[in-house]
Amino acid sequence: MILRGRGISKGVGEGEIVLDQSPVSFLGGVDPATGRLNIPSGDGASIKSRVFAFPRGKGSTVGSYVLLEMRRQGTLPAALINASTEPIVATGAVMAGVPLVDRIDLSLLRTGDRAVVDGNEGTVELPEVREVHVVSCVVQHGEELLLLKRSEKVGTFQGYWAAVSGYVEEGESSSEAACKELREETGMELPIAREGVPLTVRDGDNIWHIHPYLFLAGDRQVIIDWEHTEHCWVRPEEMKGFQTVPGLVEIVRDLL
Repeated sequence: MILRGRGISKGVGEGEIVLDQSPVSFLGGVDPATGRLNIPSGDGASIKSRVFAFPRGKGSTVGSYVLLEMRRQGTLPAALINASTEPIVATGAVMAGVPLVDRIDLSLLRTGDRAVVDGNEGTVELPEVREVHVVSCVVQHGEELLLLKRSEKVGTFQGYWAAVSGYVEEGESSSEAACKELREETGMELPIAREGVPLTVRDGDNIWHIHPYLFLAGDRQVIIDWEHTEHCWVRPEEMKGFQTVPGLVEIVRDLL
């Protein structure tokens, strides 16, 4: 899996990710002698020889020189990843020679992921994370939506409630996959009423690219296949009472 961002400081660095979700000041927030984090959310983790991911820097411009001191002490991180880099971290990374990439969605990263950060190309590669494209087909009849309960025979999210869903196979478009899955899982032959904005979410070692589609049904007749054990029609506000697959609530909100 390769995430594409913007290269700020050149070079390539590889290591295990240490992820923090708060802005970080290197001055006071990092011990340059050991590379350990001194911030409440850091739990004393060391960023020495690791890939340090955090939203952005903050605080004094002296933070740039902390990175330079870490280079002298031999405690530098292997690379840095930001959501949005500001001048303090950018300057420090360039002076210390630490690869830095920003414009990365940190919600797709996990502490412990192995990452290859390429500041020349502006990419972050996650070799052990799989990228999957799927469709999510929301079927609407009047004011109600179709939910299907996934069986124990499917590969993921057994027992969860979902819309009609399935993988986008090699060589087919997401719209072709949507119509195919709708036909196979419900017996319905319907035209696409609306295409939603794709949603990307992380679950375990998978990053799911979900392509949403809305279909309008003239009746409530559904013939489910082996992938589901039952189905029901619910109003959108009733979905909160169901254990649904990741991203479904956001997809419905966007489509409707």
